[in-house]
Amino acid sequence: MSSAEMDAHAITVHLDRLLEERGMTLTELANRVGVTVVNLSILKNDRAKAIRFTTLTKICKVLNCQPGDLLGYHPEEKR
Repeated sequence: MSSAEMDAHAITVHLDRLLEERGMTLTELANRVGVTVVNLSILKNDRAKAIRFTTLTKICKVLNCQPGDLLGYHPEEKR
């Protein structure tokens, strides 16, 4: 497997939708979760290569959602 194939992934992040549904800003979420706005922005814009389970847990707790509400698997949309 080439380096490019290993870097490609098919996970999408639905953070924009969840924030809109909850009437919350990215800055408010960052403050409540305890991460930087920059790190959440990277996640929101599908540029993240990984997420810690502790961060995912905090995001789900604050947004009152399940990981599957935040993340999707779409192999046809590989990045």
